[in-house]
Amino acid sequence: MEGKHSRWSSQPRPCDLLRKIREFTRAIVEDLSNGRSPEILIDRFRNYCTKPDSNCYCSSGVPILKETLTLRRESHLRRLDVLLRVLVIVQQLLQENRHGSKRDIYYMHPSVFSDQSIVDRAINDICILMQCSRHNLNVVSVGKGLVMGWLRFSEAGNMFDCINRPNTAFPVPIHVEEVKDIVSVAKYILVVEKESVFQRLANDQFCNTNHCIVITGRGYPDISTRRFLGLLVDTLHLPTYCLVDCDPYGFDILSTYRFGSMQLAYDAKILRVPEILWLGGFLLDSEKYQLPQQCLLPLTAQDKRKTEAMLRRCYLQREVPEWRLELQLMLERGVKFELEALSVHELNFLSAVYIPSKIQGVYKIDIDAEQGTVKVSGKVNPSTLLMVLDGSGKHAELKSLTFDGEVKEGYDCFGQDGYGYGPGYGYGHEHGYGYGHGYNPYAVPPYYPCPPFGGYDYYDPSRLIMMPLSPLPPPPPPLQLPSTSSSVPQQSQPLQLQSQTQSLPPQPPALPQPGNATKRVAKSEDSSGKKSRCVIM
Repeated sequence: MEGKHSRWSSQPRPCDLLRKIREFTRAIVEDLSNGRSPEILIDRFRNYCTKPDSNCYCSSGVPILKETLTLRRESHLRRLDVLLRVLVIVQQLLQENRHGSKRDIYYMHPSVFSDQSIVDRAINDICILMQCSRHNLNVVSVGKGLVMGWLRFSEAGNMFDCINRPNTAFPVPIHVEEVKDIVSVAKYILVVEKESVFQRLANDQFCNTNHCIVITGRGYPDISTRRFLGLLVDTLHLPTYCLVDCDPYGFDILSTYRFGSMQLAYDAKILRVPEILWLGGFLLDSEKYQLPQQCLLPLTAQDKRKTEAMLRRCYLQREVPEWRLELQLMLERGVKFELEALSVHELNFLSAVYIPSKIQGVYKIDIDAEQGTVKVSGKVNPSTLLMVLDGSGKHAELKSLTFDGEVKEGYDCFGQDGYGYGPGYGYGHEHGYGYGHGYNPYAVPPYYPCPPFGGYDYYDPSRLIMMPLSPLPPPPPPLQLPSTSSSVPQQSQPLQLQSQTQSLPPQPPALPQPGNATKRVAKSEDSSGKKSRCVIM
């Protein structure tokens, strides 16, 4: 899939910024030469307030007030000194087409600046005065973000082919404005909070199985990571999910991706990603996935203060009230947990069960370690679930299905009694959902067809551009399950899966098929002759 991005289409050019700098300094010199004290007006922005019941304009990009700097105040005099010194450095960077970091600028006048925060404030003031972003000033930060998955792009002539090694971490590009030729066959983008979770997914070959892009900012994301994520969302138009720890700091990182930070509120429209969805972790996941009590940690006094402060943010009440309810529940119960706690079940539980269940539509998972079974309730195709487990190195067999209140034992989800690879709709006959023609109703929106079994051949340009409802190559033949005869070596006891189902909306009539299609249909009929419909809850 390819696309064009428009998030930074109105960014100023270096020549325009140099002109603005000259006009700004000329105005100050004219005031001083005429015996007037210069007054510099700086707009102030915020991305949230603590009055959720008021009609605020925090997210509109409109300044809430103006701050006036004048030579009449000693504190303002020092700020103007720092601002003009930094402005001279920025002018030099733009004229020479070079880049520097905030730390570089600090060490050019360490005795004057005395602290890095003073330089940071001056850079933000210059961005507001020049009506631009920090990267437009050629001031960049050291990137710390990582990306992997089904993605290929170039930066300043250097090609980053993540598709060739989808489980290898690549650094997020620093000069995002120079990123071009973005190509992807991913189905969604997954943002994870911590590098440890990112590495867990890489070790489990998560991207091979799930055809996605995974990004981490390694904690609070830097500007490059947020800009790169925004570029991918604008270009690829893929569903974007965020996975963070179930604690106040994880929630704050999630909010930074979606709503921006207070420090860079003036640039929130460019840095925030409003399309991002919260995938987990939720406090009730500790019950849904049966985490032991020892995995739940008590909230500290600092955690509680931070949570209470976040609950007062206006955007929670105005835009995502369901997030606020989750935060309230965390505060009421006084506990938190890390995503790594899911490893209590199995090392790859996060990648093999938790994330796929969140995205594919699993509502509940009951694990019986003694019996070696997992009961799955949700709106998910059992064949998809088995493929996910198989791709993670876990052999599993379907023990039974429950649909329309009827239990079917020993159901074969690979074409013998239902799911199969046929081109049509409906469960319980040969035209099953699955990996043939038509769309996959359980795929991530916007319901792109499922990838073929061999993966994508990314060297074929005709298949790099995924269009909604595009036809796929002919489906593979039905898989033949191993015989239970004595000639076949016995495998270790497989993990047994049980699925509960519920009714789907009315389905189109089954299409006639040659060969033994009639026998397959007959197997799905009950004693009354009425055909059953299998739907996963």
